[in-house]
Amino acid sequence: MKEIFAYVIGLGAAVMMPVIFSVLGVCIGIKPAKALKSGLLVGVGFVGLGVVTALLTSNLGPALKGMTELYELNLPFFDLGWPAAAAVAYSCAVGAFIIPVCLGVNLLMLITGTTRTVNIDLWNYWHFAFLGAIVFFTTGSLAWAFYAAIVLYVITLCMADFTAKGFQSYYKDMEGISIPQPFCQSFTPFAVVVGWLLDRIPGFEKLNVDAEGLKKKFGLLGEPLFLGVVIGCGIGCLQCSSWKAFVDSIPKILSLGVTMGAVMELIPRITGLFIEGLKPISEATRSLVESKFSGLKGLSIGMSPALVIGHPTTLVVSILLIPVILFLSVALPGNKFLPLASLAAMFYLFPCVLPITKGNVPKTFVIGLVALIAGLFFATNLTPAFTQAIEAAKIDGISVPKGFEGGASIDFAAAFWCWTIFHLTVSLKWFGVVAAGLLALGMSVVNFIRIRKVK
Repeated sequence: MKEIFAYVIGLGAAVMMPVIFSVLGVCIGIKPAKALKSGLLVGVGFVGLGVVTALLTSNLGPALKGMTELYELNLPFFDLGWPAAAAVAYSCAVGAFIIPVCLGVNLLMLITGTTRTVNIDLWNYWHFAFLGAIVFFTTGSLAWAFYAAIVLYVITLCMADFTAKGFQSYYKDMEGISIPQPFCQSFTPFAVVVGWLLDRIPGFEKLNVDAEGLKKKFGLLGEPLFLGVVIGCGIGCLQCSSWKAFVDSIPKILSLGVTMGAVMELIPRITGLFIEGLKPISEATRSLVESKFSGLKGLSIGMSPALVIGHPTTLVVSILLIPVILFLSVALPGNKFLPLASLAAMFYLFPCVLPITKGNVPKTFVIGLVALIAGLFFATNLTPAFTQAIEAAKIDGISVPKGFEGGASIDFAAAFWCWTIFHLTVSLKWFGVVAAGLLALGMSVVNFIRIRKVK
């Protein structure tokens, strides 16, 4: 089973998601040709996103590495990126059975009225599997591993329900869709708490400007495309140690700027492919479930956050946060994690934040900054467990490079819910295990009451 899942993971999302959604489309009644087209569009979307992400990391990586060497920013914990976490996730029995187990939990919650989300974002089930994997490799208990994964899944479904209405009303063409992805939903509490505090700062409301407002107020200077060019050129300049080095590096600096601008311009176009491919699947799934389970009205179909990462505010705030978080990762006392490979995942912080901030750029930036600062300490704290899982999994090509004390990924380790549930089930023993269960149960009860009221 381990070998099978290693093979499947090796195929990547661009191959597996077209297969999954094509088969799913046929199973829920979509004509084979239409189902195949939907699946292929999703695959093309993943290919496009992969190309743009590779474009970002391959060009930004050397520049950031030059900065770290020039300013001696090296930290002992290496950023392995999300592919390492996904591979480890399916390296033990938790990963092998996570999809049927989670689908069973989802069905039970639908029947009991504790959720209205049907989570078909199967690729992102690796998040739940990875939590189970690091709990398993830390404790040696498969039972606690599944328990942690299920608790995280229940909480994520509830969070998807809590945020579904705001998500659907804020984003265009997202009717009937929610985001049951634990990394994205881990930043919702920050958006609520920090947003509430910002609203009580006198004068802060005057900074209410969204990405469209930036364009109107600053013209070209407010365009995500232009901001990408400026930030890219700025990062390129920072790796120059002298005036001569700057002059010699002008072609590379300009190239990095144009590349960053291209990323900002291409991502929104690529996310349109996801919408085109997933919308028929979403509509057909919702209709089928409502017809089979009478009384299940107001269903939301759980989809990948890749659908909305091309929003202008997400792009602007993400690109502004990159140099800031690099500086803070070195300046913050106690942090040992330097995010590099995970910077491409910056866009995934904000899909569930924007509906709360209404796209307000200053507010979204501050929330993202606070969440990332906390995320750096979460990642630093989880790196030993992350590293232990990597060493125990023994996956070819995935290891901590020599000279580093450990490895992690901000894509998972910086997630509030993942960090919380790991420590509840591992660090606090039985008290934490009970607390985690009560947290999941309490959120389910609240969601049940909320769903009943909506009826």
